[in-house]
Amino acid sequence: MPEPGEPDAVPAPRWLDDEELAAWLPLVRVLTVLPQQLDRQLREQAGIKHVYYMIMVLLSEAPDRTLPLSALAKGVGMIPSRLTHALGSLESRGWTERLPSPTDRRVQLARLTDAGMHALEAAAPGHVAEVRRTVVDVLTRRDLQELRRIAGRIAAALEEVED
Repeated sequence: MPEPGEPDAVPAPRWLDDEELAAWLPLVRVLTVLPQQLDRQLREQAGIKHVYYMIMVLLSEAPDRTLPLSALAKGVGMIPSRLTHALGSLESRGWTERLPSPTDRRVQLARLTDAGMHALEAAAPGHVAEVRRTVVDVLTRRDLQELRRIAGRIAAALEEVED
C-alpha cells in the first residue's frame, strides 16, 4: 500500500497468455474483416451500408415496424448523432420516416415504410447468402451452438459496460 502522499500504485497489466492470445487474435480478425465484407456485399448488391441494413432489419421486426430512436440506437450500437445521419439517408430514399410518439412528446420514433420493407426484402437474399458463405456454412451445428453461447456471453458483458 502506498504511503500517504505517494501516488497510487498502478496495477500491473494482466497480459494474455499464449492460449488467450491464440483465441483473441483470430477474433480480432473476424471483428475487423467480417463487417467490411458484409458492408462491401451490401454496397455492391443493394447500394446500402451494412449498418443501414441492420437499422431496417430492427425496424422490420418491431411492432408496426416502429421503434423509439433510443431503442434503435442501442439495437444497432450507434450514438444518437450517427443514427440521425443514417436515418436521414434512409429517409431521403423513402425507406424510413420519423414520427413523434403519440404518448410522449419527448420521444421520437423511426418507422420502416412500405418502400423500405420492399428494399429490405430485395437486399435480404444476397445478404443472407453472404452470411452463409462467410459464417454459417463454414461451421457445424455444434459450432453454431457454441458461437451462439460465446457471442451471447460477450454481448451480455458489453451490455453491462453500456449501462
